[in-house]
Parts: sequence; C-alpha cells; structure tokens
Amino acid sequence: MSRAAGETGVQSALSTLRILEEVARRQPVGVSELARVADMPKSSVQRYLATLQQAGWLRVVDIERVRWGLTAKPIGIGLRAAGEGGMREAALPAMRALSRQTDETVHLAMRDDNALVIVARRDGTQTVRTYVELGTIAPLHGTASGLSILAKLPDAEVEAVIAAGLDGHTGTTIVDADALRAEVAATRERGYAVNAASWWRPHVAAIGAAITDAAGRPVAAFALSIPTVRFDVADAGRLGALTVAAADQVSDLLD
Repeated sequence: MSRAAGETGVQSALSTLRILEEVARRQPVGVSELARVADMPKSSVQRYLATLQQAGWLRVVDIERVRWGLTAKPIGIGLRAAGEGGMREAALPAMRALSRQTDETVHLAMRDDNALVIVARRDGTQTVRTYVELGTIAPLHGTASGLSILAKLPDAEVEAVIAAGLDGHTGTTIVDADALRAEVAATRERGYAVNAASWWRPHVAAIGAAITDAAGRPVAAFALSIPTVRFDVADAGRLGALTVAAADQVSDLLD
C-alpha cells in the first residue's frame, strides 16, 4: 500500500509537514527519535522523509548515523516569508556598514547543500575591487564564507562535505581532506575564516563569517572580498572582528 491504512491524502500531507517541522527543531535527527516525538511508525516516518528529500526540503547530513537536516530550500522560504524580502533585506544594513568600515566589497552567500549561492553584494568604492555576479554558485570548501559555515557545523557534516569530493578551482584550492579539517579547526578557533591564497578565484582574498539561525545553525555567511594586491594578512584580525560583528548583527535578527 502507498499509504498507511486509512490515511487520506490530507492526513498524509499533514503528517509530512509535521515531520518537516520536527526535523527543523531537532536537526540533525534520526528516524527513531522522529517516530517517538511524532508518535508515528518508523515505516511512515521513513516514507515522509523520502518524500521531503525528493522534493528538496531535507537531506541526510550524517551519512554514518543517518541523521536528517534541512536543505536551504525551507530556510530560504522562511526568510522570505519573514517580511521585507527576507535575508537580503535583513542583511543589507550590516553589509552597508561593513563595506563603509572597510571600503571593500561584501558578499552575502546562502548555503545550498555542499555549495553556496551568492545572493547579495555591496560594492566598495576602491578603483580595483572584486566582483561576483549574483546567483553564482561557489564551493563550501573553496571560499572564506564556506569555511565559516563549515566551522559552525558538526564534524559529521564536515565529513559529509569531504566525502562528496573536494574539487579544485585554482592551484591553491584546498583539495586534501586533512588540510580542510585543519582549516575548519583554525576557523573555529579564531571565529572567522581567512582566505589569503585565492582558493576559488585568482587574485581574490576574503574574510568570512557565518550567520546563524535561532538554533545556532549556519544558514548564510558574509565574505569581505579583497584583491590580493591590497590584502594584508597582518590586518586579518581587525577585518575578521568587523565581519563577525556584522554577521552577528544579522544572526540576532533571526533569533
């Protein structure tokens, strides 16, 4: 049977949405816990999870223990439904302030599985400045914004990104698993990511800081993007503190 005995289409839809809500509250979460809190048979929960995965709303975030979490799709919809255009509008004041403080370009990126989507940009006024077209897909492991997001994730989710493959984009992209783990650890310790080696785009350095939701999950990140000819590693601490403060300002709005 395609549905539990006696279950109507409406009941099935409501049960599926109930599972989506429970995953959002408890992620990463397994089938047994979902079945317990939702008071549903495991077989039904597994069916609803498969439906939500096929629709692009959920994904397995811990392959070894089979734990489920949200994709960027419901997060994005929720932010847009929050009013005034969602994440872009929530982030714009902080982006403006960060760009004014540094006179550099600020990008806002949202996570989409093992990648990022550049959704907003605030240009600096320097004659030589960086540029990324909105809608561009960027790698988590090859960008400062991506590293800042990875640093806020549990180790199991970092390992899932590694297992999916670390593609090279420039001659300096981090493609070694241990090297990426070390960079994630360094980012966690300092609180922001530093890309001084043009991991993704030639001649571009960046500072990244994650934006988190009320549950502490990273949903987006700021990247302070600087041409390498102007980037001074000795100034990374000051720039990192400014970028983290801007990201925290947006995170506070999502609580």
